[in-house]
Amino acid sequence: MLLLGTAGLSAQNSDLHFMEASDLTVLGKVFPDTPKPYERMDFKRFDGWEKSNVNLLEMSSGIMISFKTDAPEIYVKPVFKELWKYYPLNYANRGFDLYIKQDAKWVWAGCAGYWKDIEKENGRVRPLVRHMEAGVKECLLYLPTYSKITSLEIGVPQGYSIEKGDNPFRHRICIHGSSFMHGTGASRAGQTVPAFLSRATGFEFCSLGVGGDCKMQPQYANALKEADVDAFVIDAFSNGSDKTVEANLFNFIETIQSAKPGVPIIFMRTIRMENRNFNTKRDDEDGRKIAKAEELMAQALKKYKDVYLIDSNAADLNHDTTSDGTHPSDWGYHIWAESVRKPILKI
Repeated sequence: MLLLGTAGLSAQNSDLHFMEASDLTVLGKVFPDTPKPYERMDFKRFDGWEKSNVNLLEMSSGIMISFKTDAPEIYVKPVFKELWKYYPLNYANRGFDLYIKQDAKWVWAGCAGYWKDIEKENGRVRPLVRHMEAGVKECLLYLPTYSKITSLEIGVPQGYSIEKGDNPFRHRICIHGSSFMHGTGASRAGQTVPAFLSRATGFEFCSLGVGGDCKMQPQYANALKEADVDAFVIDAFSNGSDKTVEANLFNFIETIQSAKPGVPIIFMRTIRMENRNFNTKRDDEDGRKIAKAEELMAQALKKYKDVYLIDSNAADLNHDTTSDGTHPSDWGYHIWAESVRKPILKI
């Protein structure tokens, strides 16, 4: 069925019509039916949230829009509740990232970034890609990692179609974790670990990355136990300390398993952060946390069924894939995704 938007603004001398993205196919959400389509949590259904939790879960990281169009040009027109304010123009934190399927593979097609001035940027039309050849394209649009969206319209020139895309993925996998899973350090929204894994495996990795806030707190466990997913992949040991690991790990597992018996819970060992290289204090703190995680996970693997621990890595041979000492670069995130892809598929 052809879905047409209302007549819209003009951009680059082309009259456009727009479709609200939430009326297309929205993917990548652990909880698909949130009251606000570009947020990742239903705050009425689940409670116990702290202010920092709410702030991060209102961000659109990991959300994807699947659509089809025969248009030679594709545009976006967002309205933001909040624009990430701490960096200059960034195609991950404040941008939209488009992939188009070509020869059965997802190929990058274009991106559009927004500046920090929300009053000037709200409703501004920007192109994602132009001058494409004729024919129907199967498109996947990634939303910003660290901004909050009220409305998003996707536009094409008048006379061309835009319609719901199929869900190109099978199996829904919750990937919950730190700023690593949220995508800090990525240059584009499609360069995160969940995004790489979805395109590489054909599985729908639904991102619940929450900045520096993933410490296996009870409020997250209470929500995740209600998630309709086929597996959980957890980046649990990157945030917090040895004390938070000890306080929360077993309760986190037991809470989820009480409602999801038989559903795999796959913990990833955290990567070795490069800021440990010469900082003895950081090296000691991270070392103690990792040692505690290893100790308790050894117990968990014996105590619980369907719990796994897999290695992860985001460094090349030169250990030169970090963006800031803590977070990987795009290449580092790709290495991370590849390091866990086969172990996850095997499980």
